[in-house]
Amino acid sequence: MTDSDCRSWFSAADLLTQDRTAPIALIGAPLGLGSITPGRCDLAPETVRAAMKRMSVYDVETETDLSEVRIFDAGDADIRDVEPAGALAPLVACISPLTKKHALTIVLGGNNAVTRPCVHALDPTLTRVGVLTLDAHFDLRDTDCGLTNGNPIQALLEDGLPGAHIAQIGLLPFANTKKAHNKAKDAGIYVATAAACKAQGLAAIAKNALARLASRCDVIHVDFDIDIVERAHMPGAPGARPGGVSPQEFFDATRLICAHPKVRSVDLTEFDPSLDVAAISALTAARWVCEVLAGFQKR
Repeated sequence: MTDSDCRSWFSAADLLTQDRTAPIALIGAPLGLGSITPGRCDLAPETVRAAMKRMSVYDVETETDLSEVRIFDAGDADIRDVEPAGALAPLVACISPLTKKHALTIVLGGNNAVTRPCVHALDPTLTRVGVLTLDAHFDLRDTDCGLTNGNPIQALLEDGLPGAHIAQIGLLPFANTKKAHNKAKDAGIYVATAAACKAQGLAAIAKNALARLASRCDVIHVDFDIDIVERAHMPGAPGARPGGVSPQEFFDATRLICAHPKVRSVDLTEFDPSLDVAAISALTAARWVCEVLAGFQKR
């Protein structure tokens, strides 16, 4: 049998191609500098691609088959030794053409500072774009000491992105400051805490947030900060805390979000492979890619 699965294993990694006509694009953004907690988030893109080899392309629960999906792999942006401020222009230059040619662009960070360039790449005017973050943190730290992974949303506000174009869900207690919360309120940002997400369901909250953004914006970028996941299930995320959402909630929300036609780009950030245990975080990240594809296939 030529298709014997004891002789070959068709994995999610086999969906990656050099075909530029593929509907989905993927690019690595190995930004590691500028992290509040120093680490090796720059190793994440290559680690996630490797972990995709352990994912099949079939979901037995929903009978979703990804075998016909193809993803143009644009490689990695050359930013490994660049600070966040210096990464803006090269990342925009790499990501912007992908968002124009492909229906969905997946950006594998890197730390959370890659979110700002992703948004600029999708809409340089910052007037048509909405931003949804799944994150334990507001990322609204002041920028007076420079750009870091702790202030991409603050930087976007300062760039001119309207607060009403931002929704932040999954925020955790004792992981943020009162000042950041007040900033979000004053800017008109939609906020949903981790408790609200657990009570109503992360996917349900995400659906509400997307509806709000879609009523105001033409295109949407979604930041999936992996530290939204409960720390016991996410050892490779330095910012993860006890009380985060479950991996299944994260996957369900990902699939729902990526089915939305206005979601044109997504990023996965704050995965540090040097902290991982037994590939728990790597496999979660690889499963996330599969959920992104499953959601896109529902459009």
